[in-house]
Amino acid sequence: MVKTKTKLASVAITFLAALTLAGCSNNSSSESSDAAVKLSTAYNNKAATNKNATKNGTLKLAIVNNAPFQGITDPILASNAEDAEAFAPGGQNNLFNVDKNYKIIDGGLANQKLDRKAKTATITIRKDAKWSNGSPVTAKDVEYAYEVLGNKETTSQQYSSDFEDIEGMTEYHKGKADTISGITFPDGETGKVAVIHFKQMAPSMKFSGNSYIWGSIEPYEYIKDVPIAKLASSEQIRKNPIFVGPYKLDKVVEGESTSWSPNKFYYGKKAQIGHITLNVVSMNNIDKALQSKKYDTVAPSVAGALGGTDYKNLKNLKGYSKVGQPALGYSYFAFNLGHYDTKTGKNVADPNKKMANKSLRQAMMYALNVDQVSKKFGNGIKWRANTLLPPVFNKYYDKSAKGYPLNIKKANKLLDDAGYKKRNGSKWRSDPKGKKLVIYFGAMTSSATTEATYQDYLQQWHKVGLDVKYTSGKPVEMNSFYDTLQKPEQNKMDIWLGAWSLSSEPSQSQLYGDTAAFNMGHFTTAKNTKLINQMNDNGAWNDKTRAKTFKEWQEYMNNQAGVVGEQFNYAWQPVNNRVKGFDLSPANDEFYSNLTLTSSKLK
Repeated sequence: MVKTKTKLASVAITFLAALTLAGCSNNSSSESSDAAVKLSTAYNNKAATNKNATKNGTLKLAIVNNAPFQGITDPILASNAEDAEAFAPGGQNNLFNVDKNYKIIDGGLANQKLDRKAKTATITIRKDAKWSNGSPVTAKDVEYAYEVLGNKETTSQQYSSDFEDIEGMTEYHKGKADTISGITFPDGETGKVAVIHFKQMAPSMKFSGNSYIWGSIEPYEYIKDVPIAKLASSEQIRKNPIFVGPYKLDKVVEGESTSWSPNKFYYGKKAQIGHITLNVVSMNNIDKALQSKKYDTVAPSVAGALGGTDYKNLKNLKGYSKVGQPALGYSYFAFNLGHYDTKTGKNVADPNKKMANKSLRQAMMYALNVDQVSKKFGNGIKWRANTLLPPVFNKYYDKSAKGYPLNIKKANKLLDDAGYKKRNGSKWRSDPKGKKLVIYFGAMTSSATTEATYQDYLQQWHKVGLDVKYTSGKPVEMNSFYDTLQKPEQNKMDIWLGAWSLSSEPSQSQLYGDTAAFNMGHFTTAKNTKLINQMNDNGAWNDKTRAKTFKEWQEYMNNQAGVVGEQFNYAWQPVNNRVKGFDLSPANDEFYSNLTLTSSKLK
C-alpha cells in the first residue's frame, strides 16, 4: 500500500515513480529511536544449486497489497510501487548500474559521463543492448523517455521543474516545440550515444534516482505510433510490453499476477530460474501464506512490504531466513492546502482552505502519540519519524530534530490561541469564525493492525476537541484513495495518511516542489522553493553546504506542518531457504539474474 515517489531504487529497480502506504495515550512521550532490528542485506545460502530445480522450477513471490496493481509497466507512467514490484523481473528498463551508495558506475545497459565545464551528460549504450523482442536499444530510446516525461499531454506524474534545466525542455513541455533541443545524437537517432545539454549541472547527477537525468529508457520504435496521452492504456504497455532486463513477461492477469521466463536477448548475466511468478496477497493473509509455504518470499520493496506485526509472526518462521535494510521510505500525514493549476503546471496555496491555519496543523500532530503506537505495533522495525528525510540518508538526516512527540497540553493551547474554541456547550471546537468544524481524514484499507492505529489517531484528535471523521466513513481502497488525491483539486480529504517509496537520491523537488504532481497537498511557499533549489545549485557541490541546506529544509517543514512524517521503518523479509543468491544490496545490479534454487519445492 505504498505510493512511489521518484526514481524508486531497489534491487534491480531504479526508476522515477511514486509509492503509497500503506490505543494508548498520555501526556508525555519518549523520544523516537532507531529500529531495534538489524539484519544482513543478503541470505548467505551455502547449499549447492540444484540445476534441474533451477532450470525448470518456479520462484514464487508475493506482492503484499490490499488492492490490485494497476498494470502500468512503464516506469515513467506508473506511480504505484506495486506496479514496480509486479514488473521488476523485466528490469524496469534501467540504464545504469550503481555501487553500494547508489553512485552511478559503468557496466550497465549504458554508461554515463558528466562534463561540468561543458554542462553535458553523455549516455553511451552498450553495443549488445536489445529489447526482449530482439530490437536494438538506440539513442532515441534514451531521448524518448524525456519526451514521454515532459509532454504536455502526458499522464506521467514524474515531471518537475528540475527537468527544465535541460536545454529546450521548457519549450517542449509547454507545447511550443516538437522536440527537446538539448538532447542530441552524435551518431544519429539509431546510434548508441545521446548527449544531454544542461543550463546548469547538479551534484545529484552522480547518483541514481536524481531528478535531472532519467534512469530508464522507452522502446521508441515499439510505441512511437501511440499518442503519449494514451500510452498508459495502450496494449504495448498493458498487455504486450517489452523489457531490457533478465526476464521477459509471459503472462499478466490484470491486477493479480505476472509470470516470467528468461529473456534470451538480455545483455547481462543470463537469468537462471525457469519461471518467476508474482501474485497479489492481502496484508491480512500474507503471514498465513508464508507460514504455509506458498511463497518463497515477498517482492522486494525499498519501503518494506511487511510491518511490525508480520515481523512478530514470522521472525522465527522455520525454513526461512530474514534479510533487510533501513527503508528508503516513510509514512506521512499531509494536509489539503491548495490546488494544482493545470495551465501553469504549478501547485497553488489557498489561504481559505480549511487546513490553512498552521496552528491547527501543528496541534493535530502534537495530539498524536506515534511513539506509543510504534512501540505497541512496530515490534522493533518501526519508529516515529522526526523529519521528512529518513535516516538512511545519514549525511543529510537531522537526528536532532524533535518532530511531533505527544504533547496534549501544547495542542490545546495552540488551538485555543488560534481561536478554535468550544462554543455553546459543544464537545467539538468550531473554527475561529465560530462556524462548525468537521475535518475529514483519508486513510487506505490496510492490515488490522494499521487500521487499529487509525482509530487511535481519531480518538486522540477527539481528545483535543476536534471533530475528525473518516472520509467516506471508513478507510478506502488504495487506487480510489489516490484517484481522489491526484485530482488537481479535491475537498474530500482535509488530512490523510500516505507513504512514499523514495528515490536513492534525496533531492525533494519531485515530492514537495512547486511543480511536483506528487505534491498532492499543494504545500508551496517561496522559502520551500528556495531551499529545494539550493539542494542542487552550484553551492551544493560542497557537501557540507548541501547537508546544511537539507537540515534547514527539514526544520522548516517541521515548523510549517504542511506535511509531517509519521513513521520510519526497517524494510525486511523472510526468504525461503531453497533460494540462493538473494542479496538486497544496491550494488547487486543483477538481483534477479543471481537467483537460483537448491530444491524443486519450498523447504
